[in-house]
Amino acid sequence: MKLLFQLLLVGALWSSCWAGQEWIEESNGNAQLVLQLLATYKPEEASALGLSGYDEEIMDLGADLYERLQMDTLAAVKVLKKRLEQTENRNVQQDLGILIKRLEERYQTKQLEHELMLPYFNLSEVIYRGYQQLLDSRVDATRYPAALNRLKKYNGTEEETRPITELARERTREAFTRRNLTGPYVQELEQDRNNSERYLQGIRELFESSGLEGWQADFSLLEQQLKEYEQWLVAELHPRARPTHLLPEALYADNLKSFGVEMEPKELIQRAKFGFAEIREEMEAIARQLAKERGYPSTDYRDVIRLLKAQQVSGEEILQLYRQRLADIEAIIKEQGVVTLPERDVVIRLASEAEAASIPAPHLDIPQLIGNTGQPSDFVMPLNNPNSGSEEQMDDFTHQAVAWTLTAHEARPGHELQFATMLEGGVSLPRAVFAFNSANIEGWALYAEAVMKRYFPLDGQLFALQHRLLRAARAFLDPMLNLGMISPADAKQVLIEDVVLSEPMAQQEIDRYQFRAPGQATSYYYGYLLLMTLRTEVELAQKEAFDQKVYHDYLLDQGVLPLSMLRAAVLARFVIADKE
Repeated sequence: MKLLFQLLLVGALWSSCWAGQEWIEESNGNAQLVLQLLATYKPEEASALGLSGYDEEIMDLGADLYERLQMDTLAAVKVLKKRLEQTENRNVQQDLGILIKRLEERYQTKQLEHELMLPYFNLSEVIYRGYQQLLDSRVDATRYPAALNRLKKYNGTEEETRPITELARERTREAFTRRNLTGPYVQELEQDRNNSERYLQGIRELFESSGLEGWQADFSLLEQQLKEYEQWLVAELHPRARPTHLLPEALYADNLKSFGVEMEPKELIQRAKFGFAEIREEMEAIARQLAKERGYPSTDYRDVIRLLKAQQVSGEEILQLYRQRLADIEAIIKEQGVVTLPERDVVIRLASEAEAASIPAPHLDIPQLIGNTGQPSDFVMPLNNPNSGSEEQMDDFTHQAVAWTLTAHEARPGHELQFATMLEGGVSLPRAVFAFNSANIEGWALYAEAVMKRYFPLDGQLFALQHRLLRAARAFLDPMLNLGMISPADAKQVLIEDVVLSEPMAQQEIDRYQFRAPGQATSYYYGYLLLMTLRTEVELAQKEAFDQKVYHDYLLDQGVLPLSMLRAAVLARFVIADKE
């Protein structure tokens, strides 16, 4: 999920690739207007991109925040529409359409949130995330000292600043007078409060490892302010929290749209359930083969998965396993001509306690993208879910068989390859950044798993299908849960019994559907369906002329376009062009 948050921040990163491409330079100039809007209200995110001048700035929680943000958004839209009227280049026109659509959608989302929801700021996690990105070992250490000034602005000791905790209380408290607003889910508040100390410890560890001096007193003051803020949340916001996970229906519908899912929930539920049934049938066939080969007492896919998961590895062996699987998969990609591999390396590491609390599932931690000089992405592996009340081990990713498909998803040819290709090839900012949608990103990673599955050993194929089964389950459980068609307990039971997840992994899934990112989990299977359908159309049209390497390279060269735009580009390149 960290990838989800970071992808929203991607910025101007490929200036070295723009020479001789005038339309890209013009398009990137248009994107600067939107980047400046981001930097004005969320400078920590601009800093994480590598934009200069924002490392010590902090998020805007000043008076009239909503009104100012909406006014500035509309002003930016007006400027971009004027530029759309003036340009004659079709590529620039398309990119301006992307920028305008993104801003208009954000305007509508903010309007819905303002009209329906009580403002809530999980400051400990927000501040931790900002420092995690600024004090990253991949960031030039000359930028680190800005973290000290940022700390003074957070705690209000910098001249003409006030503590961020005071401002957050004001923005939430002023909404108390507006009746019928929906509060945050009570379980979300409880989980955030339980994790607050983990985030504070994570910030402390980042400063300690940075080599900076003179931060301790300012951090101690901020720490005390954040603890007082937590007490205020308990006293003032908890009584206004909603007891159910259900969001206002309009907000959930808006979530789906923002993640790139353009299918009605009921149709998505129906198609995902059908896929779920078909995937289980294929899993049963492979489980029977494995049981016969290995002398297992049961042929049921659930029992076979549990036996394979029992072959756990630990400590440094986990990293050795995944590094070996990456090497194996890269060799297959080259031998089979799957896709062009980038030059940079992939780093694989274990998650810290704070990282695991924030994102208790494997994820890709992308590096600074502006001015990137070869810094790699990190494939991060948490070993536990601190948010689970269970003592059960999270055994889903620390065994031999699963490493094949998880490496294909998070590293290559999945998430990491998609971003490495953009870093090394270069596309316009609107296509790389503001066209972003989870359906493309997660759909590609699940599609990558499917492409590689045929080359995996039999046990690796079974877990590739298990992960596809999970994505199908997400695509019907998430909307069913958010539309009140299934209880959290029953949804969790499906994940444990039928998908065969551990309790901690199943709990992080339910948390994701309920309050961490309602609607986002549907994007994997939805995007996979559209990408696999598109490939089939091209294969049927090209027949023996189809070349998967050429096809995949072209897909990746398009950046992270919405799937409808990607489909049009692919058909124009591989179907229409071939007929002319």
